[in-house]
Amino acid sequence: MSHPDWIGTPVETAWWSWDGKQVFYKQKRAGSPLRDTFQAGDKPRLIGDAELANQDSATVIYNRERTRAIVLRNGDLFERELKTGILTQISRNTRAAAAPQYSADGRSVQFRIGHEWFSWNRADRLVSPVALPRAEKDPAAAPDEDYLRALQLRLITTLKRQKDDRDALRERSEAERRADGTRAPAPLYLGDKITIDASALSPDGRWLVVAISPKNGDNGRVGKMPRYVTESGYEEFDDQRPRVGRNYPLAQTLKLVDLSTHSMRDIPLDNLEDIAKDPLAALREAQKQPALKGNRPVRLEEDEGDGIAWTANGNQVALMLRAVDNKDRWIATVNLADAKLKPLHHLNDKAWINNSYNDFGWLPDNGTLWFQSEESGYAHLYTLGVDGKQRALTSGKWEATNVHWNADGSLAYVLCNRKTPGEYEICSVNPKDASVREVTQLDGGVEQFSLSPDQRKLLVHYSNAYLPAQLAIVPAAGGAATKLTDTRSAEFRAREWVQPQYVAVPSTHNAGAPVWAKLYRPATLEPGRKYPIVMFVHGAGYLQNVSHRYPNYFREQMFHNLLVEKGYIVLDMDYRASKGYGRDWRTAIYRQMGHPELDDYVDGAKWLAANHQGDIDKVGIYGGSYGGFMTFMALLREPDLFKAGAALRPVTDWTTYNHGYTSNILNTPDIDPEAYKVSSPIEYADKLKGHLLIAHGMVDDNVFYQDSVRMAQRFIELKKDHWELASYPLERHAYVQPESWYDQYRRIFQLFERTLK
Repeated sequence: MSHPDWIGTPVETAWWSWDGKQVFYKQKRAGSPLRDTFQAGDKPRLIGDAELANQDSATVIYNRERTRAIVLRNGDLFERELKTGILTQISRNTRAAAAPQYSADGRSVQFRIGHEWFSWNRADRLVSPVALPRAEKDPAAAPDEDYLRALQLRLITTLKRQKDDRDALRERSEAERRADGTRAPAPLYLGDKITIDASALSPDGRWLVVAISPKNGDNGRVGKMPRYVTESGYEEFDDQRPRVGRNYPLAQTLKLVDLSTHSMRDIPLDNLEDIAKDPLAALREAQKQPALKGNRPVRLEEDEGDGIAWTANGNQVALMLRAVDNKDRWIATVNLADAKLKPLHHLNDKAWINNSYNDFGWLPDNGTLWFQSEESGYAHLYTLGVDGKQRALTSGKWEATNVHWNADGSLAYVLCNRKTPGEYEICSVNPKDASVREVTQLDGGVEQFSLSPDQRKLLVHYSNAYLPAQLAIVPAAGGAATKLTDTRSAEFRAREWVQPQYVAVPSTHNAGAPVWAKLYRPATLEPGRKYPIVMFVHGAGYLQNVSHRYPNYFREQMFHNLLVEKGYIVLDMDYRASKGYGRDWRTAIYRQMGHPELDDYVDGAKWLAANHQGDIDKVGIYGGSYGGFMTFMALLREPDLFKAGAALRPVTDWTTYNHGYTSNILNTPDIDPEAYKVSSPIEYADKLKGHLLIAHGMVDDNVFYQDSVRMAQRFIELKKDHWELASYPLERHAYVQPESWYDQYRRIFQLFERTLK
């Protein structure tokens, strides 16, 4: 539980040099929050401060001919000449530039600051505004109807003359602005009652798509989170986030702006399939809630422009839209002539649309759209050609993620887990024949990758059970990996660790689909001995911990080594709801959180008893966040099986959690109260029999400390015994201080030693 720097700090962001001959990466300093830049090699070279100005970055945008590249570094923009290596600075601002792109003719670099769009012309080195959307009232707009104002203008001729003079001056000024090519364009006034959420400029500079939502929308009541240990010595208070059902995402309105005429039109959504159909109508009716009227509220897939994709020539734009109730996702193009949508693809899910795997864009032919979809039950890659035909480029019971296309669109590279759900390699995908080929053999531990400037090599982040993320170079056509780094400390490398066994636990509730897990146990079991069982539950719900990568829960993995040394066997399961196993696995918990997952853990405990000499009468369980929630559900819903548990930073009542996560799975408390009742541990508090440790950071702004306090009050009222609450005054959801980690895990270890032996 020491500070993880003792392990050796991992490789963080990495990138190619402009000529592809070198690799650079960021790495945290041991014992410091500062990061340094290194050049990879047999002996990594520290990049001095004087060299930083000529560095490239991981964010590089190439022009069509791949002779130039935009570099986004520290919020500023540069252009690199790829024949000579000359680097030219484009912007230097106190506000970060974003969304850089080349203009359709390749002569300019376009980018935005906030939601104002600019263009840098290479010929004259001039940065000019292109589109200036403003959430303000147009000063030239007619004022709201007011009888008193109209009366003054009718009766007082001087006032009328002054108004006419102002109007004439403004009209003349705007006419001069339009006629004078040296002038900046006029702002686009969208009104003072809206917020600009997203915007995207067409590469030809003519069109702008803008997404807006109402200003001052009802965000729901927020509570106050007290902080008791402060520098001031006084109690201090922070605002909390609203609870589920009290801050619905606001509907967006989409607008298409013709920058050549300064005209603006709404993009109607009426022709989206099922847009006016309420998938929650039956639940609403059962709770005597009013029926929805008109279209359901819709938002872009992401509020930072990811839901808008222009072709490189600026002739077409595609939008990815999602219903606020998260049951439908649409892809549609916009007819630039009349601002009408042309729907291309509709994805519906009776549970909820996945928040991951929604990438999309255009291929270099400016006519073929590519996208990800879970419509087959797994996240796969598709194209939609100019002929309107949809093609699946990948298929099967695995997932294609982290999509990278090469420059001419002849190959896509994806992360693929084809062998087992937890083994990730890089696959190449040929869109002509939908052939898929693995190009790496890194023992299933690939995390991410990037293509070299000449597209002949892949820079790969990879890891394994006891190897934090490192770098390797692999030929893009496949071949042996050249490993570049190993940043582990000598002390960490020298230890003999218990290697996890990757096991498929048969499921008694999900025929044909086992529950993948990591088993930690002695290499040889003593004949006739029964081993107490500890089960670990990962957090987040939708997360994958049973993979061949370095685990998110590396501290817990080391703790599992200690438990094995002390005579336990440990099982870490990717229960139903976990990531990497397809749509049905993900949504198995819809309206019943804590039920399918608990079935999986019961199966796991019985499997250990039947196959690995586990003692079914001595079963403990622990985990944090979602894992803490599941610890409660295990002790309260299966009290005869689970004898002890440690619930860390746990959700005890889903009505107190945030909207975006919870409403996907349980809808909202007003229309689906039964789902919240059966899914919330606090409803089962009277069933506690075993020994329980609750541990929670008091300034947790994700799962509120109040969750644990309310559960403690229920146990007090129910006169329950054998439970304790450990509070950590300076910790938020993700603990930071080694002292807190040590105290918490010492308590967990003592709990198991006291109750399972």
